[in-house]
Amino acid sequence: MPFVMGNAKLDVLSRANIQSYDFMTIKVENQSGIKLPRNFTTQVERILEILPREHTIGLERIIFIDVITQPQMRNRLNVKLPGLYYPKQATKPAFIEISTQQLAGTNEPFHKRIILRLSFKNNLAGLLISLVGQHYYSTLRHSIKRGQMEPAIRGYSEKYIRLWSQHEHRLRAKIFKPLEPTLDRWARKMRNAVAKQRVKP
Repeated sequence: MPFVMGNAKLDVLSRANIQSYDFMTIKVENQSGIKLPRNFTTQVERILEILPREHTIGLERIIFIDVITQPQMRNRLNVKLPGLYYPKQATKPAFIEISTQQLAGTNEPFHKRIILRLSFKNNLAGLLISLVGQHYYSTLRHSIKRGQMEPAIRGYSEKYIRLWSQHEHRLRAKIFKPLEPTLDRWARKMRNAVAKQRVKP
């Protein structure tokens, strides 16, 4: 994702029908009308748990909206933005917007929507880690010059996406470990059944 920042002109607290969740003092708001996976807030929480807490200091909220509405950014980059980081301005804290239309691919052909749905968790992790990286290097690492920002964020994303993938793999292994004896019994029964079929005249 291109390195971009937005201008915080939207009063995110004035919107009606907002679903809000708190993770480590970061509010997650779902202002989108697009259907998201039921456990997407749990996924956000697990992604944030991978990142050092000090990297999110000053980041107030993560907002899920249908489309990023920053015309100057969209026109300059000539792309539809999947996410945008808004740095702190005056008394308004920093926040992040994530486009659910881009994550879910609601305007894409059916087969692409299926692919995006299956990869939703991975895409969300990559996008959110990248945007938190922008926040970290923009506000907490003043030694990084503007020209060094993009490669620094890219390295940050690669490091923490790798850590997140390892964490998810360990979690899946932990969940399925109690089922291993049952799965092994099923596998043995299937092998025995196949062997019996082969020895029949």
